[in-house]
Amino acid sequence: MEALFRFVSGVAAGIAALFAPIGPLAATTVVFIGVDFLSGVAADRAAALREGRAWYFESCKAWRTVLKLALALTAISMAWLIDSCVLDFMRLNLARLLTGFTCGVELWSFLENAAQLSDAPLFRWLRRYVHRRIRKEAGDE
Repeated sequence: MEALFRFVSGVAAGIAALFAPIGPLAATTVVFIGVDFLSGVAADRAAALREGRAWYFESCKAWRTVLKLALALTAISMAWLIDSCVLDFMRLNLARLLTGFTCGVELWSFLENAAQLSDAPLFRWLRRYVHRRIRKEAGDE
């Protein structure tokens, strides 16, 4: 039994060591998704109050966020494995690119929530600015 425990703990330590370099990427993704979730809940509540309807917290939306977080972290981990184990000679930084894309999408969602929450001109302007920049960079304009 002790040998099995040593084997299992050794495998767990090896996996933790393999994925240790992406800890900051995972933490950043968790923060961005968490902030987007909280601002989304607040924006939904504010919209319900403005419309005069009853608001309640829906656990299905929370579980959808948990699933989104799990899938994002899995994708970042898989990209890290490609970066470090498969294409280590190319230095593609796929994990960083994927994390940047994920955080960018969450930032966009936060800006939408912030504009709905406060209706402040700053957030409306930022949302329009980011939208124009994305279209310009993508070549849609």
